[in-house]
Amino acid sequence: MSNTLLVTGGAGFIGSNFIHYWMKKYPEDKIINLDALTYAGNLENLATLKTNPNYTFVEGNIINRELVNKIVADVEMIVHFAAESHVDRSILNPAVFLETNIMGTQVLLDAALTHKIKKFHHISTDEVFGTLELGSDKQFNENTPYDPRSPYSASKAGSDHLVRAYGETYGLPFTITNCSNNYGEYQHPEKFIALAVTQLLEGKKVPLYGDGLQVRDWLYVQDHCSAIEVVLNNANNGETYLVGGLTEDVPNKQVLEMIISLMGASTEMIEHVKDRAGHDKRYSVDWTKINRDLGWKPSVTIEEGLSKTIDWYRANPQWWQPLKLKSQDFFAANYQPAK
Repeated sequence: MSNTLLVTGGAGFIGSNFIHYWMKKYPEDKIINLDALTYAGNLENLATLKTNPNYTFVEGNIINRELVNKIVADVEMIVHFAAESHVDRSILNPAVFLETNIMGTQVLLDAALTHKIKKFHHISTDEVFGTLELGSDKQFNENTPYDPRSPYSASKAGSDHLVRAYGETYGLPFTITNCSNNYGEYQHPEKFIALAVTQLLEGKKVPLYGDGLQVRDWLYVQDHCSAIEVVLNNANNGETYLVGGLTEDVPNKQVLEMIISLMGASTEMIEHVKDRAGHDKRYSVDWTKINRDLGWKPSVTIEEGLSKTIDWYRANPQWWQPLKLKSQDFFAANYQPAK
């Protein structure tokens, strides 16, 4: 039996990868992609689906209650990616993060209740849990208390709480995944790994915040898509799963050195810049629960994922070069020389 899915934010990095992934695996299903086409939304990500009769794009904002209700009337499931998600941008302009990530989610939740959808799956982040000490062996898990430290993570924490509240109060059939930092195809070149790869392809130095010892749990985007798939198909309502890609800490500087090595460049291409305000030191995700309950695990090592990512950016300069040109003011504002 086929389903109709509403994918919010489907023109963005993870959302567009998910749409490609799902339509390849479930060609009989229909997908409606609702995206406001902010700087992070790019219809070029989905150009190959333009003529697919089971794919529909709607330009619009999730805070538009009338539009959202009209769309949700025709769907069985909502997969909610739409969010302002760049920490640096949240520091520069927090208000839009609260409007989209909290109020927009509330509009979707109301529509989901009104039209009695079968599943509301909410995509969130490990950043809602705050930061961990460098060198410790602690990890985030499904029971870690929330401790957001940026306007972005605070707004995502608020949306997580709202989804659970709708489940408890109104019986909304929901699931949540809190993922670690994604990387891979179609990622905007403002983001760390995509920026590093494209800078090196252009023969330019790569900015690295502070000492580069910050640790993230890197998740290849295709593995994230497969995790969402197993949750949608197999998880019980009301469950939360953390999704990560690594089994050991890899500092940002080491990730950058891996990229440099894979691309045959020199570590002289690293340019240390002033650290980000309130920069979290360490994230580490314990993905034991999703592995134990649903049988999911990452399919690639970080080296394999980085190699796939480099190959894609090398083959698609026509996709990322215009985006970098549009982001010059952002780069100038955020990457100040280290003192």
